[in-house]
Amino acid sequence: MARAVRTPSDTPIAPLHPVIRRTISPMWLRRAYYGWLIPAAFVLPLWLLVGWAVFRAGGWAFLWTLFLAIPAVFIGQLILTFLVRARGTVRSHRAVSWWDVLGFTVWHALIIALGFFNQAWWAPVMVVTILVGVGLFWLTLWQLLREAKPSGMVMYTTEGIAYVPPTASPQDQPQPNEVIVLTEKRDADRS
Repeated sequence: MARAVRTPSDTPIAPLHPVIRRTISPMWLRRAYYGWLIPAAFVLPLWLLVGWAVFRAGGWAFLWTLFLAIPAVFIGQLILTFLVRARGTVRSHRAVSWWDVLGFTVWHALIIALGFFNQAWWAPVMVVTILVGVGLFWLTLWQLLREAKPSGMVMYTTEGIAYVPPTASPQDQPQPNEVIVLTEKRDADRS
């Protein structure tokens, strides 16, 4: 996203006329990841299948790809996407956090590396991919729970001005009133 930034000019004649230059905010990257999360659930499993065919990995690799890798990546990516999109800040800004960018970049790069089916390093990359996927799950869950915990409430006046109400101390809390119960005794001879 571009924004205008006013800077003073270098010339001594034009201090009243600030120069406007354009800068690009890094928000575009976080928004791009927000838009990529759902398509990634379809593209990454497809890449594993295409990688198996292109690099001729063999029959056992086909069974692994078809019955384990494709469902695990598809379901895992959808679960992670829903955990990320459940956060209020992600929905309001339509952008993921920098932690999400880092985690998804590493996890997606490892999934893409698995699709090359190189016998020399495939098994260690598979283990690291699983560990990063589990770590990314806990990272997104931690961010969701951290954001969901209660915080200060903002109230608004009738004019629309926001303010934070003061918290009441225990001595300011209203104490329950003392209740006295009186019972009336009736004499049997007065009735």
